[in-house]
Amino acid sequence: MEQILMAVIPVVIIGIICAAVLVVASKLMAVKEDEKVPAIRECLPGANCGACGFAGCDGYAKALAEKEGTPTNLCVPGADDVSRKLSELLGVEFEDVVEKVAVIHCAGDCNCTDDKALYYGINSCAAAKLSFGGKGSCTYGCIGLGDCMNACPNNAICIENGIAHINTRLCTGCGICSRTCPQHIISIVDDVEKVVVTCSNKDKGAITRKVCSNGCIGCKKCEKVCSTGAIKVTNNVAVIDYSKCPECADFGICARECTTGCIMLSDLSGIHRYEK
Repeated sequence: MEQILMAVIPVVIIGIICAAVLVVASKLMAVKEDEKVPAIRECLPGANCGACGFAGCDGYAKALAEKEGTPTNLCVPGADDVSRKLSELLGVEFEDVVEKVAVIHCAGDCNCTDDKALYYGINSCAAAKLSFGGKGSCTYGCIGLGDCMNACPNNAICIENGIAHINTRLCTGCGICSRTCPQHIISIVDDVEKVVVTCSNKDKGAITRKVCSNGCIGCKKCEKVCSTGAIKVTNNVAVIDYSKCPECADFGICARECTTGCIMLSDLSGIHRYEK
């Protein structure tokens, strides 16, 4: 018994000394948190989506409290309500939140493209991509196994007819789906009426046409009819500069003239083809 006590007592004493040292160190080395941070954090929705450009809601709250001039309208999921609360709390002028929405640059559903192989692995786009670039004939398109759908905190994404579709009424533009997609075909744009290129294939037109009837063939017809220079064909696929798009006097002309119909109209009802 004495031998046991002789072994235990020194360990207990050392533990008490270490605990005391840690308590003293925590008091002496403590970094005081700005009192504004918890209050600001309460105003934020807690989505931790990163759409504001900071490392989650805590990072944004800290920036607002410590960095003067940090905009109060960066919380896209919180919209104007959060921006107004932050403005009142910080005593700054209210700024409107530019609402965002996710756009999927692929319309290659089961009606216009085929699978090149049967996939029996893990039900994940990221996993399927490791196997010959995915199951689809187009290696640039939506794999359709729902990684974006599973990551979406607002249930705004569903998989229909082999590809992902976004419900623009539910989407808050948080950007989680964009960062999750292994194909990098989801972008976040301003939620206003616009035209969208629903293709990401960078192969030459003849190759694209063989794998998907909805694909962009890089014919540059849209580029030629665009009066503002908002559309450029880069790497065999049309790309839109939305900063120039609102200046267009004939909205939707690119969608009307698109040879394959891969340029579509996006509005509150969703993304749809231009009806010629």
